[in-house]
Amino acid sequence: MKNSNLLSNLKHDLPASIVVFFVALPLCLGIALASGAPLFSGLIAGIIGGIVVGSLSGSHVGVSGPAAGLAAIVLTAIGSLGGFENFLLAVVLGGIIQFIFGILRAGIIGYYFPSSVIKGMLTGIGIIIILKQIPYFFGYDSPEADFSFLQSDGENSFTGIFNLINYISPGATLIAAASLGILLLWSKVLSKKGKIFQLIQGPLVAVVVGIIYAVFTEGSAFWQIKAEQLVSVPVPSDFSSFLGQFSFPNFDQISNPDIWVTAFTIALVASLETLLCVEATDKLDPDKRVTPTNRELIAQGAGNFLSGMIGGLPVTQVIVRSSANIQSGGKSKLSAIVHGFFLLISVLLIPTLLNKIPLSVLAAILLIVGYNLAKPALFKTMFQLGWEQFTPFIVTILGIVFTDLLVGIGLGLAVGIVVILIKSFQNSHFLHIEDKSNGKHRIKMTLAEEVTFINKGAILKELDALPEGTLLELDVKETRFLDYDIIEILEDFAIKARQRNISIKIHSERGTVDNPESFVDFFNQIPKSA
Repeated sequence: MKNSNLLSNLKHDLPASIVVFFVALPLCLGIALASGAPLFSGLIAGIIGGIVVGSLSGSHVGVSGPAAGLAAIVLTAIGSLGGFENFLLAVVLGGIIQFIFGILRAGIIGYYFPSSVIKGMLTGIGIIIILKQIPYFFGYDSPEADFSFLQSDGENSFTGIFNLINYISPGATLIAAASLGILLLWSKVLSKKGKIFQLIQGPLVAVVVGIIYAVFTEGSAFWQIKAEQLVSVPVPSDFSSFLGQFSFPNFDQISNPDIWVTAFTIALVASLETLLCVEATDKLDPDKRVTPTNRELIAQGAGNFLSGMIGGLPVTQVIVRSSANIQSGGKSKLSAIVHGFFLLISVLLIPTLLNKIPLSVLAAILLIVGYNLAKPALFKTMFQLGWEQFTPFIVTILGIVFTDLLVGIGLGLAVGIVVILIKSFQNSHFLHIEDKSNGKHRIKMTLAEEVTFINKGAILKELDALPEGTLLELDVKETRFLDYDIIEILEDFAIKARQRNISIKIHSERGTVDNPESFVDFFNQIPKSA
């Protein structure tokens, strides 16, 4: 980026970077909490996403950092891989895989996943985030952090909610409810009242109020926030101790196949989430600039590699921060880069203040994040789109909520494929009777542009249903690909047709042919047919 561009956009990008920082700080901590990872790892990911990915990305308004959409994978992987250092190795390898995706120009990968499954995935994650944060909201000190429905402690996603009735903390609940009220008031009312309410974001106000409450109620037996209900990030005494709080990947586990499975999962899901966000931010960009998707995958891969190397969560481009950047007037990627430096400065200079933030406040923020991912209006919209969209959508959600993320996505994809097969079966041709004069049926069957073996059943059914004495007109003028399996069906039907006094007339670009001797030879002579 040229210096002239930096200077010309500075008056827009600097205020936008402050807004993005205010949004990102509590989210970095909250997503780390939801992921069952050290809270400092969320801040590392936010710093890397801003400074490193922001510098390498070709996106003008996109902002990267730890994403709620990956929280389920992170939480499950830390437990299944035997520790956070083993998980960090998967993040490093995932970054390398993402980098390779970009080199191989796989930026179009997002277009090959049904949008109904992607929407179902994000909605399911939103519901899980809500379910898992409710115990923290009420100050339940030790809810089981597990995104699978059946948890490692023998309980499930709902038992933590049922059990918290015995562990409700009045202070944590009060400040969580107040924070939720602030967030709703800010987003629904105050953000529309003036620029000051757009510059100072609701999550930051909720965090500040939470800190003030924690300080003023300290020592109160009934209303205080206990130490285990507060954020806990290391407080370095000097720069060397600051460096000592970073974690590093365990390369001794590089031959572990589970590490590689997790790495590929991170790379695939992070790439999909990034590409979906890129598509959304490009649409929101007032200047309608187009982000180079392959370069974005390379930038994200480099970011995840570095984040994993120093103890950070995986990063993606994130719609919450990106939309805040756009709405605040950000014009170039300088705003994303500067917000990363603001995060770094806060970790260096105010860690003691960060440790005064109640976990229940972060839970309130994440409840809003979860709701935005799983808005009830989306269910209505998907239902109105028809069963073809709603079925994979709802199956993905139920699979994620009642099993785990990967099973849910797999079920949704399987149902999506079945829907495609059914629609392909139904739409391979259309059939209508043109004339019944003189007791002889004239039936015209028009084949679609592409007809494959998937359509065999539908075509066989219609051919077998033809009455004796029918004149069958087969129109293949628009057919670009005709599978050999279909040609074989027609070849076999020609023998039955003579026995049933059925005449066949074929309309093609080469003209009209009555009762061809060989369908194989006939279709091989049509250049555009197979």
